Order: sequence, then structure tokens, then C-alpha cells
Amino acid sequence: QVQLVESGGGLVQPGGSLRLSCAASGSILRIFSTGWYRQAPGKQRELVAGITSGGSTYYADSVQGRFTISRDNAKNTVYLQMNSLKPEDTAVYYCNADISTRVVRTNYWGQGTPVNVSS
Repeated sequence: QVQLVESGGGLVQPGGSLRLSCAASGSILRIFSTGWYRQAPGKQRELVAGITSGGSTYYADSVQGRFTISRDNAKNTVYLQMNSLKPEDTAVYYCNADISTRVVRTNYWGQGTPVNVSS
């Protein structure tokens, strides 16, 4: 089985930084596109940033220039560097990945890591 485990969330003051990590484990043959989503209380889950297997990146307008997504293929890990954090960035952040094993290609979600931007 494949698992995605996020880490790095927490409480940070406005203007601060956090780096989220998402490690994939299991019988992984290949990881295709990966992304970070977030869901604030009372709101729908939204795409924050994504990265393709080729390294192309894309961002939501609200985080462009402040967040950076990257991946380490050797470690099966994707990162989200978040700078200049704002209170409106407060949410549970989820990792998503399109992964193939020897049997099937499936979309996976992590359990989420909370980010609270507050003074």
C-alpha cells in the first residue's frame, strides 16, 4: 500500500515561514504530478501549488511569489516552502499525489497538517 505523510505544520506569526513536507512510502513504481491543497474552516478545499513529474510548477494566485513547491524524487518527498505567511493562509494543508504501483495508478491524499497564522 502507498501512504502520504505530511509534516511541518504549526503555529506561526504573520510574516513568518514554514516548510511542509510530504513523504510517500510503499510499493511505489512512479510518482506523477503532486500537489498541495488546503481547506480553511467553512470553505472548500482548494489547490495551492502543484508540480509535475517533469518539474513544471503552478500556483494559486493567492500564494504566487510567496510559496514554492519542490520535490526530491530520490526521497519520494514533496515540499512546500511558505514565506510571508498571512492569517488567510490558515488552513489544514493536504498533500496529493498521482502514484503508480506495479498493479495500478491511483490518486492519494495525506492526512493533512494544520497551519495557523496568528499573532
